[in-house]
Formats: sequence, C-alpha cells, structure tokens
Amino acid sequence: QVQLVESGGGLVQPGGSLRVSCAASGNIFGFNVMGWYRQAPGKERELVASINGWGATNYGATVKGRFTISRDNAKNTAYLQMNSLKPDDTAVYYCYAVERGSGTDYWGQGTQVTVSS
Repeated sequence: QVQLVESGGGLVQPGGSLRVSCAASGNIFGFNVMGWYRQAPGKERELVASINGWGATNYGATVKGRFTISRDNAKNTAYLQMNSLKPDDTAVYYCYAVERGSGTDYWGQGTQVTVSS
C-alpha cells in the first residue's frame, strides 16, 4: 500500500524559509509526477509545484521564483524549498504522487505552513 508522509511544516516569519519533504513508500515502480498543492481557509486548493521523473518542473504563478521543487528518485522523496515566504503562503500543503504504470494518484495527510510575525 502506497503511503505519502510529509514533514517539515511549521511557523515561520515573513521573509523566512522552510523546507517540506514528502516521502513515498510501498511502491516499487516509482512515480511519474510528484508535487504539492495547498489550501488556505476559505480558498480553493491550488497547485504549488510539480516535478516529473526527468526533473521537469512546473510552478504556480504565485510561488514562481520563490519556491523550488526537487526529488530524489532513489528515495521516492520530493522536497519543496520555500523562500521569501509571505503571509499569503499560509495554508495546508498536500503532497501528491502519480504512480508509474497505473496512473493512480496518492495524497499525503497535509502539513500546516504558517507565515506570521
């Protein structure tokens, strides 16, 4: 059974940095795409960033230039480095992964990121 476990969320001041990780387990074939969505209270879920197996990345317009996504295929782990954080970045961040072969998508439990002074 595939599981995605997120870590690294927390409270940070505006202008600060934070890195969140997403470790996938239970799948021996790997994942085509791994990425992050986020959802703030009263707002729709929005794409933050994604990365495919060849390292091609895609970013949401509001985070481009500030966030960087990367992955370690050997560890089935994705990382999201968040710099120059703003209060508007406050949200629950959800990791997702699309399984190679089946195309099934899996989601993590979410990790809270709060940007506040």
